[in-house]
Amino acid sequence: MDNTKTQNTKLAIVPVIAMFFMFAMISFVTNMAAPFGNIWKNSYEWSGMLGNMMNFLAYLIMGIPAGKLMSRIGYKKTALIALGVGFVGMLVQYLSSLVGAETATFTVSGQPVMLNFIIYLLGAFICGFCVCMLNTVVNPMLNLLGGGGNRGNQLIQTGGTLNSLTGTLTPLLVGALIGTVTERTAMSDVAPLLFIAMGVFALAFLIIFFVNIPEPGKTGAAATSNTSGKKYSAWSFRHLVLGVVAIFFYVGIEVGIPAELNFYLTDDPLCGAAIGGAVAAIYWLLMMVGRAASAAISGKVSTRAQLSTVAIAAIALVIVAILMPSDIRVSMPGYSVGDGFQMFQVPISALFLVLCGLCTSLMWGTIFNLSVEGLGRYTEQASGIFMMMVVGGGVMPLIQNAIAGAVGYMGSYWLVVAMLAYILFYALAGSKNVNRDIPVE
Repeated sequence: MDNTKTQNTKLAIVPVIAMFFMFAMISFVTNMAAPFGNIWKNSYEWSGMLGNMMNFLAYLIMGIPAGKLMSRIGYKKTALIALGVGFVGMLVQYLSSLVGAETATFTVSGQPVMLNFIIYLLGAFICGFCVCMLNTVVNPMLNLLGGGGNRGNQLIQTGGTLNSLTGTLTPLLVGALIGTVTERTAMSDVAPLLFIAMGVFALAFLIIFFVNIPEPGKTGAAATSNTSGKKYSAWSFRHLVLGVVAIFFYVGIEVGIPAELNFYLTDDPLCGAAIGGAVAAIYWLLMMVGRAASAAISGKVSTRAQLSTVAIAAIALVIVAILMPSDIRVSMPGYSVGDGFQMFQVPISALFLVLCGLCTSLMWGTIFNLSVEGLGRYTEQASGIFMMMVVGGGVMPLIQNAIAGAVGYMGSYWLVVAMLAYILFYALAGSKNVNRDIPVE
């Protein structure tokens, strides 16, 4: 019996590594949108976060269908379809660099919108379908491979750490390729990164195709059939409903903090796109550190205590960043094409904002765990709902970017403070299960 378990554990190493790889790809694809926005802002001031919005809008449309697709055809085939879709999305974004900017399609506020921008948005939208399906596969599969419980959570946290690593590298690579944004900066400047992304998708497709991915014995379809026609659903639980709102806000916070910071530093006369990308990368690096730390302490510190602590800390850091004078500068690491890596002078607000990465790193897992606690057979339905709410990463940064255009970059972070305050409320009170009378077996 023990020998069999050991053999199964060894055999599971390859699919675990494959899932880790896909976890990293999710962040790689997602974190291209904000720095790409620096290119399109040159032509359309209102477009900075629109590509990001298209990426996350796909979650709203594909969240539940992705779960149903996985239930019908399995984890492996869903992952293969997702990788194929991702390749197409990157190809479409590359094609936007080949279309002439002289072809207008319609106007916004009297400004012509060119065909190349529409093609880029289509590519970002297609990539959103890809990462939604990958997310739907990776999280439950890592939990399955770990046998659930603490081991399953540990695998998810490790995958999240790699996710943060690629989140660190992506804005850094884009910033290095773009350098200083000028009127001539175009998508063709980041074509090498798009080719790399297409190559990675093709390689991942081949790897997953030949890897033996175990399938769970009970699919989401079966789980759904057990709850259909019943009096209750996942929506019957108050702590889930409030948690869905918390996740919606959280993803908006996670994306909005570094994205708006990137724009802020790009427009700073002493920084530019390369420095903005490098500083934003530090935020994702700190998220990686925070996730690793959370994995180490989760066995001793309660989920609710962790979420409350990081929410309070994040609120304090953002408020200090807002109130700090813009003429006070500190040294932070950055990269320029001419000088390579070195220390650059950036507004001190940037330091406090990147430190928020230590706080936001814990929020996804803690909110998810608190929200599905005690749901029993309704857990899979809740997971599909959660995947839809990732759209908050597109909606809220778009709203924040609009606020930034009206009141300034730092003023837009009051929206982040408000969302963090809601998450603190959820940690302290909203996450308590008050519907224990509902049968969940």
